[in-house]
Amino acid sequence: MAALARYRDVWRIPGAPVLLIPGVLARLGVSMTPLALLLLVQRTTGQYTTAAVASAAYALSGAAASPVAGRLADRYRAAPVLLVTAVIHPVALVLLVGTATRHLPFWSVLASSAVAGAGYPPLTAAVRGAWNTLTAAGTGREHLHATAMAAETILLELVFIVGPAAVAVFLIAGTPATALFGSALVTLVGTVVVARAPVLRDFTRDGRLDRTRGLGPLRVAGFSALVAAAAGCGCAFGVCAVAVPAFATGYSPATRGLGGFLLAVWGIGSLVGGLVFASRPPARPLARQFPWLLGALAASLAVLAVMPNPTALGVALILGGATIAPVLTVHNSLVGLVTPGRMINEGYTWIVTTSIAAGSLGGALAGVLVDHAGTGWPFVVAAAAVGLAALYAASPRAGLVAASRASSR
Repeated sequence: MAALARYRDVWRIPGAPVLLIPGVLARLGVSMTPLALLLLVQRTTGQYTTAAVASAAYALSGAAASPVAGRLADRYRAAPVLLVTAVIHPVALVLLVGTATRHLPFWSVLASSAVAGAGYPPLTAAVRGAWNTLTAAGTGREHLHATAMAAETILLELVFIVGPAAVAVFLIAGTPATALFGSALVTLVGTVVVARAPVLRDFTRDGRLDRTRGLGPLRVAGFSALVAAAAGCGCAFGVCAVAVPAFATGYSPATRGLGGFLLAVWGIGSLVGGLVFASRPPARPLARQFPWLLGALAASLAVLAVMPNPTALGVALILGGATIAPVLTVHNSLVGLVTPGRMINEGYTWIVTTSIAAGSLGGALAGVLVDHAGTGWPFVVAAAAVGLAALYAASPRAGLVAASRASSR
């Protein structure tokens, strides 16, 4: 009951309903677009390798543009940046569908994929930055910071449940192109709603804060461990985004949309794990919990490599998925804990951009492995990536524990 009371208090924060509902639904494209793009290019070219390359172009361009968008949001407010990108991204997706379905040269598919990725609105950084502002020291809501970040993480899991399932429905009733059009529409409408909400529109930057220069949050003690964790988890999620649909297609090509439903099952497991994790008070400091949670996620990924059929894979995904939301909740809280307020948007965009870049590389590698070595080895790669991140986060050299202790939050 105490946990429910904390969530109720978070809901009552001015501006919280917009961050919790439109702020989550606006990000359905995070899970819809990469999967629909992968399936569209694979269907038009007949190869997972080319599809993974197009996905990598989408992700890497987004990774390159995201820190720039984050610094602009810290400097000039998030709302104007969101409104501009809310137009660029959907237009680029429409161009992508046109180039792919008309079988234009592959470079045009790559170019439109890259523009779509670079133009994706920095919604996650803006929403998490707003939560840090609403629960900052001196607001009287400091005690709700961890609960707010848990709510953000748990609700964001709906994106990874509804998104792949929506793509699966589009595949049954239509095509991957239709799924991309749906993703473009929800991103456009949702981003405009969030950007026009008072919690972001009326935000004014504290003029006493220095502008961020140079490497920004990358120089902050302990931040490198969080970047490494984003890289490991991003790589793993990118690998699974390719390997799970490939496993489903390879087992039964006639079962359309099965891969999307399996990814949705993974998200359901994460949602349940997040709810259970958030209902229990932390037994130890977040920085000390983090490596253990990463290790549990790595173990759950390793198990996927030996699953014999889609039913077994689905069971392993829903059980292993329970580790995802706790990892992301603690990760997001630690980013807000160690990053100075003047660079909070950029700090979150570096985490997002690292995750996206690693995910694109993981997806591309998974495409090659699926084509040449089968669907088991990608899961081994995913487990190794997260396992290495866990070892680094636990290392005193990473400085995460010391940095979290030094925080004034």
